[in-house]
Amino acid sequence: MPRHIAESPRSERRGSPRKRAQVQVQYESVDELFTEFTHDINEGGVFVATERPLDPDEPIELVFQLPGSDHSICVAGRVVRVQTKEADGVAGMAIAFDPLDATARAA
Repeated sequence: MPRHIAESPRSERRGSPRKRAQVQVQYESVDELFTEFTHDINEGGVFVATERPLDPDEPIELVFQLPGSDHSICVAGRVVRVQTKEADGVAGMAIAFDPLDATARAA
């Protein structure tokens, strides 16, 4: 079950407030299905912690369930940044969402 952690103190760098949350996220590459966890999320995108990030600018579809929700959300996006473990202690990739539909935005 996902759990809420706390609001991030660096949310002022984004267009919408960022929430620190651990949410299980599923996504696929061309030949493999991955299940990883987010570290933070906002309506503009998400950071997915993974030792095997996709390449920058690669399109991606994510499926996840937000804390307190009974419904999965499917969103499309693009990898905008890859982070190594040495850079910030957590390896992963930042994903910018494509424009969200009304249901995903409301969630």
